[in-house]
Amino acid sequence: MNTSPALAERLRAIVESPTYRLAYEDSELLGHDDLRPVRLQLELLKPERVLREQGVYSTVVVFGSARVTDAVTANTQLAALEQGAAVSLANPALEKKLALARRRVEQARHYEQARRFANLISSRFQQQERCDFVVVTGGGPGIMEAANRGAFEAGARSIGLNITLPHEQAPNPYVSPELAFRFHYFALRKMHFLMHARGLVAFPGGYGTLDELFEVLTLIQTGKMAPIPVVLVGRTFWRRVVDFDYLVDEGYIAPADVDLFTCVDQAEEIVAALECFYAGRLREGASP
Repeated sequence: MNTSPALAERLRAIVESPTYRLAYEDSELLGHDDLRPVRLQLELLKPERVLREQGVYSTVVVFGSARVTDAVTANTQLAALEQGAAVSLANPALEKKLALARRRVEQARHYEQARRFANLISSRFQQQERCDFVVVTGGGPGIMEAANRGAFEAGARSIGLNITLPHEQAPNPYVSPELAFRFHYFALRKMHFLMHARGLVAFPGGYGTLDELFEVLTLIQTGKMAPIPVVLVGRTFWRRVVDFDYLVDEGYIAPADVDLFTCVDQAEEIVAALECFYAGRLREGASP
């Protein structure tokens, strides 16, 4: 059938109209406020489908500060500041930066312990078809990078659950590309941290780490999730940040609630805590 140029142009406009797009291909539609339930469902379904396809059966979650660096980086940054301080007059702002840089050098031990733990657990459980105790982090820098790096150096895979932030947080390069996810909703991201978790390891950190840790402790305390081993790394840090004994003395938590976690300092102690919780069932090829 022959059509006039005007009708041909009208047909083109119809086909190119946003309303003519398939609904699931319409990103503008999906961004509307009333489509939030759909977006939530997509963030729930996508990672779960991928993990199933990739044969990931269980995970071990590693939380911790995004601001901690490896020892080489920390020492390099400190040396640069000290060089600047040597040629400058008294500068209170620079002194504060120097004090923080010295703390970063000390904190680098947490980076190395996270890296070692991930290497140990990944070497042990990813030499087989079934993938258990796969390291999962928030996918960012700091302790997250250290854990993904430890798995990477073991020749193993690891998961990164990144989040969109006002100041974009790029994924660290050690996350397995096929297991790298990005979330808009914190709630769905938190859910995915725990859906396959058989252990939680919390290194020193700030608001984000504390939020994630205490949500897990609350879920276990209230019976909303099955108990898993919760290991806090850095006895001195956790003793000072939270006075759990005071909470017991004041009656805000029960004495048994302090048994929901274990405090350690070394990577080998983390593995031992997992072993203790699973009472000998933590071995290659065994489902915890």
